[in-house]
Amino acid sequence: MDSQGNFQEFRTQNWIMITDEEFRLISSLVYDRIGINLTDQKRTLLMGRLQKVLRAHRFTNFTEYYNFVVADKSGQALSDLANYISTNHTFFFRENDHFEFFLKKALPELKARLDRTGERDIRIWCAGCSSGEEPYTLVMLMMEFFGPNYGSYDAGLLATDISENALRTARAGIYTYDRIKNLPAPYIKKYFSKLPDGNFRVAERIIDEVTYRRFNLMNDTFPFRKPFDIIFCRNVMIYFDDPTRDKLVDKFFDLTVPNGFLFIGHSETLNRDKTRYKYIQPALYKKID
Repeated sequence: MDSQGNFQEFRTQNWIMITDEEFRLISSLVYDRIGINLTDQKRTLLMGRLQKVLRAHRFTNFTEYYNFVVADKSGQALSDLANYISTNHTFFFRENDHFEFFLKKALPELKARLDRTGERDIRIWCAGCSSGEEPYTLVMLMMEFFGPNYGSYDAGLLATDISENALRTARAGIYTYDRIKNLPAPYIKKYFSKLPDGNFRVAERIIDEVTYRRFNLMNDTFPFRKPFDIIFCRNVMIYFDDPTRDKLVDKFFDLTVPNGFLFIGHSETLNRDKTRYKYIQPALYKKID
């Protein structure tokens, strides 16, 4: 079906149509505030995903919705917009080789450095944590690695996302079996409880180790007082164009301790001619001292 036929079909579904100027305004807002590059190929997706919110607020066109988002000083409307246009589907042990490296290489290196310096502060950041599967997995792996000595380290974890909906799910720590089925069975038994409705809840001691905060990676300044040993930012930069990604990676580098690691998604890559990180293996980089 050609584009004219597509738009005719949408009209018969009583969709509110988006004009060229409205798409330009909203895509520019998304790029400037969220960093996501909405190409013209995403126009139909944007229009479709925003139909419910337009009707819920009784907006008659996308210009009214755009003005609503811009005028909202709380940032909630922008957070909701980010949630509408991005995909938050994930699960435990997604891209498992990263977690194998984290457990068998990154944590031993980190422990050796801490033992050498006498420090006990472990700083890990999940940037774009989505619904919480990634940070909870990392805490479980740290508890497995350090064992009974885990409590002797200040080993909490910071997890941030622009979507308040995703953060709400993460804080609840409740997942269907499909989301946790890739975990080793001993982990499920040790770190989850089965609820009456058949879902599974992360153990309170795991939830307590994660600090969730709403944070926009497009902010000009990052308010962190100390750098991180390890940063996970996986399947986030896939939405960004090259300049946006390069600028963000520079900020990550400045916030990484010497010999610290950056994990990105397997569908993502960094420009090795521009990044100051050293390539270690697919989707894994290190700040060499």
